[in-house]
Amino acid sequence: MAHYVLLSNFTDQGIKTIKDTQKRAEAFKAMASKSGVKVHTLLWTLGKHDVVVIAEAEDDIAATALALSIASMGNIRTETLRAFDTADMTKILAKMA
Repeated sequence: MAHYVLLSNFTDQGIKTIKDTQKRAEAFKAMASKSGVKVHTLLWTLGKHDVVVIAEAEDDIAATALALSIASMGNIRTETLRAFDTADMTKILAKMA
């Protein structure tokens, strides 16, 4: 499973309905689970991003499909980062020239 960090910001629509953010987070987790994506952590944050998610997915296609599905609802804009754990980094470094 590949690791991903999703950095999200509320849209105007998302801010107008901010009191529903916890319900939307639970719906996102359910959507992720149905898509085969495991959400490890979902945090509301201060600073540049409003919500940060740490997740695992089978591949980039599954992670991207989930990110696009949630963004298409209009409450957030998301930047998805592929992340590498220690095992991945070991493989990457072994392939360096």
